[in-house]
Amino acid sequence: MDSVNNRRRVLLLGAALALPFAARGQTACGAVTPQDMEGPFYKPGAPLRASLAEAGSAADKMLLTGVVRAADCKPLANVSLDFWHADDKGEYDNAGYRYRGIVTTDWQGRYRLETNLPPPYSGRPRHIHVKLQRVGGRALTTQLYFPGEARGADRALVVKMERRPEGRIADFDFIL
Repeated sequence: MDSVNNRRRVLLLGAALALPFAARGQTACGAVTPQDMEGPFYKPGAPLRASLAEAGSAADKMLLTGVVRAADCKPLANVSLDFWHADDKGEYDNAGYRYRGIVTTDWQGRYRLETNLPPPYSGRPRHIHVKLQRVGGRALTTQLYFPGEARGADRALVVKMERRPEGRIADFDFIL
């Protein structure tokens, strides 16, 4: 009987550990997404659009998806994500809004952005800038980096990425 009770306890403990952190009554989802520099090329007023991909780009196509959550792990709806990055030659469009756009999270906190993979340039690793803002909240400005190319950047800002025949699929979840 004792071995049955011990086995039952081990199974129950294993099941409890497998539950999501928030479902066990915890109030923290993890560390807040770190800030990173805005850089000199931010330009307000980007259009609302879910695709920044340019047809003539020599860069691979990329799909970036994820979820924006509060510190208590709840998904955040209507968060504005203002993205910008360099073109395939390592240049930013300061006259217009190429490779600049804003997407908004849905009711489950999800976002989706299609673009072209930005290149490394001028000694900087490949990266995408993003400014997140909740309605009535402070903005978080940061950058996303790519596996094996972060060169000293905060590891918490590296996207998960896989290569597929149709392009690259990247995933990153933000915590505000």
